[in-house]
Amino acid sequence: MAGFLQNLMMKLVNFYPPFLGAGIKVAYPKDDPYTIVVRMRLRFYNRNLFGTHFGGSLYAMADPFFVFVVTKNLGPGYLVWDKKATIEFLKPGRGRVTGRYHVPSEEIARVKALADGGETVEPVYTGEILADDGTLVARVTKTLWVRKKTG
Repeated sequence: MAGFLQNLMMKLVNFYPPFLGAGIKVAYPKDDPYTIVVRMRLRFYNRNLFGTHFGGSLYAMADPFFVFVVTKNLGPGYLVWDKKATIEFLKPGRGRVTGRYHVPSEEIARVKALADGGETVEPVYTGEILADDGTLVARVTKTLWVRKKTG
């Protein structure tokens, strides 16, 4: 049941009001359960005073997605939380931007093995937000907190 609810929540994230308001769209590639792709077009309702994407909207494109990938692939029985995050704004976001958040299967296996051994694991992952022309707009680094549930 927990796995079903997690999958449902991940599908419904496109209807999360802050994502709707920013125009953020989330996709889950069918052939890659270790990746989430997030896109945002620049629209009149999500541009700032300078005609570019709001920094907060760019960060929102990255906020929960490493947690989603790790949680989904560990399966029920684990606690996964965000612990720390940083974002570097490298270029103004204009037009459509895309974030791709990927955690390799080998990394999931490593985290699972450590958590199964009783450790609290704090993996660090980096994602990039790119403009359609390949320009790096922002880089997000997330530290997660993972442990096996007790009881």
